[in-house]
Amino acid sequence: MSIILLEAIEPVIDFLTPYIGLSWEIVKKWYWVALPFVLWKPAVFLWLWWRGEIWSSKQKNILLEIRIAKENPKPMRAMEMIFAGVWPIYSPPSPIELWWDGQDLQSYSFEIVAIDGTPHFFIRCPDSAQNMIESHIYSQFPEAEIFEVEDYTQKVPQDIPNKNWNIWGTDFKLLKPDPYPIKTYRDFETEREAKEEKRIDPIASLLEGMAKLKKGEQMWLQIIGKPIGEKEFPWKKKGQEIVDQLVHRGSPPKEKPFLQEIFQILIFGPQEKGEKSKETLPPEMKLTPGEKDTVSAIERKTSKLGYEVAIRCLYLGKKEAFFKPNVRVPISYFSNFTSENLNGIVPEGSTGTKVRKKWYDSFWFPKRRLYLKQRKILKKYIDRLPYPSPRPGGTFALNTEELATIYHFPSKILTPASLLPRVEAKKGEAPLGLPTEEQEEEE
Repeated sequence: MSIILLEAIEPVIDFLTPYIGLSWEIVKKWYWVALPFVLWKPAVFLWLWWRGEIWSSKQKNILLEIRIAKENPKPMRAMEMIFAGVWPIYSPPSPIELWWDGQDLQSYSFEIVAIDGTPHFFIRCPDSAQNMIESHIYSQFPEAEIFEVEDYTQKVPQDIPNKNWNIWGTDFKLLKPDPYPIKTYRDFETEREAKEEKRIDPIASLLEGMAKLKKGEQMWLQIIGKPIGEKEFPWKKKGQEIVDQLVHRGSPPKEKPFLQEIFQILIFGPQEKGEKSKETLPPEMKLTPGEKDTVSAIERKTSKLGYEVAIRCLYLGKKEAFFKPNVRVPISYFSNFTSENLNGIVPEGSTGTKVRKKWYDSFWFPKRRLYLKQRKILKKYIDRLPYPSPRPGGTFALNTEELATIYHFPSKILTPASLLPRVEAKKGEAPLGLPTEEQEEEE
């Protein structure tokens, strides 16, 4: 049987042999022609990364600590004014600045940190933006005090985890696409109450949880915000597409190429356009109440200035003080902003410091993999690196209203954490009758 089969395919082999040889010769001589197309994307990534590293190494960033007044009656919307005011740091680079200088959009890092049970509010920013940030904070919180401080991340061992310290960490992501908003201060009805004691502030749960940490424990919450336009992050366009789908408007028909239309006319003849069905009600009138709320929420979010955001949280401490259940504090805090029909902020499991043991990989060094995850997320936090952008869902768009909801300065009544540093003395103006320097010289 095999001999008959060989005799049958022998003519085919004889026919293909010269073509195979010719093809191999072409590949050997001209393989390099395909290399630029194959290596183009990796080469572009490495080039931009190299130039970006050079540019970022020349940038100077500072860390500011903000202490608010003992009595702070300002609502959360005051913080929205600050985020809108500091957005103009946005300055997209030109092609030469991007490809040769490696310049990128500048960003802020808004951080809430608890060290040994004492919460602190920090903002890390380029030194060129210090005056702008201070002026906008003072405009809304005149009694606040702002200090330039040393980086607290440098005051712990840089090789955590080690024999004395342990660490847990995770990145966060959105449940749904960017245009869907999370719950904001507008959704907390009592925020509009005239009396401060009747308001609700979700940040109270976070700060109270942080205030309960013991000596040797630390919790770091980092919100990296980069002002963006539609060119860098087209989330508003995506929001309009979602709205069009929800209201059943449909997308306009795509125009066919001129040659394709001629070909169809020659083969099939002229096509008659069907008459549009006449509807008495526009699509917007057919929406259910829930759909109307969703459309309204998306349009409200996309109408405001946006930031590309990465959120990260670490809990670290000495092994004798490390208490793993404390990791629920930041997770439960973000659950306050989750809405079933809109959006929510949840942990990103792939970057969390946990290795799930499964039957098919139980022998693939789980302890070593866990150690590498812990080291990686600590370095990303210290360097204030956003989530790797090639991975979808790592960074996402939040507008100024959403940022103000998750990061703002609380009042003492709403957040009575006794260890939260505050400005005890109230600043006042000088008395009217106080002699001036000019009057003293005249005397």
